[in-house]
Amino acid sequence: MQWQERSGSPFTCEKSPVTASRGMAVTNHPLASAAAVEMLAAGGNAIDATVAALFTLTVVEPMMVGIFGGGTALIRLADGQEIVLDGLSTAPAAAAPDSYRPLSDSWPDYMETHGRENRVGAKAIAVPGNLKAWCEAAARFGRLGLPALMEPAIRHAANGFVLSPYLATCIGEIAPDLALDPAIAAVFLPGGVPLKAGDRLVQADYARTLQAIAQDGPDILYGGALGRRIADYLEGAGSFVRLRDLADYATVQREPVRGTYRGVEIVGPPPPCSGGVQTLQVLNILEAYDIGALGFGTAPTLHLVLEAMKIAAADRRAVTADPAFFDVPVERLISKDYGAQRRREIDPARAGSFVSQVLSNESANTTHVTIADDEGNIVTSTQTINSLFGARIMIPGTGIIPNNYMYLFDPHPGLALSLQPGKRITSGITALIGKRDGRPIFALGLPGAHRIPASAMQAVLNIVDHGMSLQEAVEAPRVFTWGQEAELERGLAADVRDAVAALGHAVQPVDHVAGGMCAISFAQDGTMTGAACWRADGVPMGIGGGSARAGTSFWPDPRRGKRY
Repeated sequence: MQWQERSGSPFTCEKSPVTASRGMAVTNHPLASAAAVEMLAAGGNAIDATVAALFTLTVVEPMMVGIFGGGTALIRLADGQEIVLDGLSTAPAAAAPDSYRPLSDSWPDYMETHGRENRVGAKAIAVPGNLKAWCEAAARFGRLGLPALMEPAIRHAANGFVLSPYLATCIGEIAPDLALDPAIAAVFLPGGVPLKAGDRLVQADYARTLQAIAQDGPDILYGGALGRRIADYLEGAGSFVRLRDLADYATVQREPVRGTYRGVEIVGPPPPCSGGVQTLQVLNILEAYDIGALGFGTAPTLHLVLEAMKIAAADRRAVTADPAFFDVPVERLISKDYGAQRRREIDPARAGSFVSQVLSNESANTTHVTIADDEGNIVTSTQTINSLFGARIMIPGTGIIPNNYMYLFDPHPGLALSLQPGKRITSGITALIGKRDGRPIFALGLPGAHRIPASAMQAVLNIVDHGMSLQEAVEAPRVFTWGQEAELERGLAADVRDAVAALGHAVQPVDHVAGGMCAISFAQDGTMTGAACWRADGVPMGIGGGSARAGTSFWPDPRRGKRY
């Protein structure tokens, strides 16, 4: 029986997948996907392609990601080794638990501070990890070299590119804040007017910055001349970031978290990313139910999914801390026994209430890439500057838009998520690889802040329980809750939304939950299928074909070797 026959909310895909044999790149912008494919065609591997795509995304998705941001990559190498490269941002040494004055001790303004100092402007900036992490990945696992990997990004920054409606909408949405900073306003609000779809965006200063990095390497930022210039400016603007913070920053290589769901091994990032643990915890709870038989988008299925999400949210405080500062009980949280223990709290006929935990202000404005080559290398990586356009300022003369990651620290002292010097921010990043009998069958991820784990988990259900195609799995309507409102995409049938509400959930219809998923599936014959969803400008691109048959020339000469 096909999933549509059991579905309470049938839907039609808006995009089409791509299938290829020699490589696949799925990113949330066509120029970034093209940059990745260019690297694969030039003899690079999936790591080269990922780094090229990410640098290009800093140009064509400047509102989402930048070299002064942070992120995490789950990397599977051709030899089967799987690692997580943590390039998340850290709190500067000059920051203290009481650096900000909270507006309130209760929600919804619990994380807000006077003057929005932890959200907008120089005081909101944390120490960046992206540039160092990308360059380390390229140096350790790639083969093309930084100048080649950065060339597409430099080209698009210098020559410009045409704005999509998506980017133009983001600029318009945040224009009042952008207008407060002359440097960023000059780029995105020329003459005081927001750029619109179809306009060409040229970032000459940023092109020169990228060219300097390509020539001198990441140390130019982490303690070098560029870093000194940035640190001097930020200190004058009131930031906590100093040159020593940049010079001292280090990435962390971590072991992924692992679990199983109906015989499929799920591999994801560990704390301080919460996504891997949350996904496994929810799947463990749901494994005892026949989700496939209950049907996609039905009230019984959505009720169980929402309840499991609420339970995982109640435990999230234990898994969102930097493990260098807190002992995180990962093994217990992802164990089958603990899943069974929490499952007993679910009433299949009524929405329950579970102990809530501190929420995070992680932004939905992130980006993701999933890239694979024909050698067996796979990268699924989520990167961000946190909020839309980060701190909403630009370092004059550099084109760099810094993050506002300080917004993720609890401004109230003495708590698990409170600000401490050197502490890594926490994140919902959920870059996943699914395997059967040790062989990868899918890799996926998406932007969307604290909605990421729930969305990635639902994609796993779509593939494993409902038997959807990859394209269907990434585009299917989603739900989300952290124990308050239950967000249900409007793509779910109205009568199903009503039935879920009748079970006691505070249903809130929304246009979309989280952002554009980027996924690749792997067939036994070696072919790969890439899929992106309608929630962003995502485009899959693949490489097929190959070299000419051995010994083939353009025009064989039958007289070759004869004398006349």
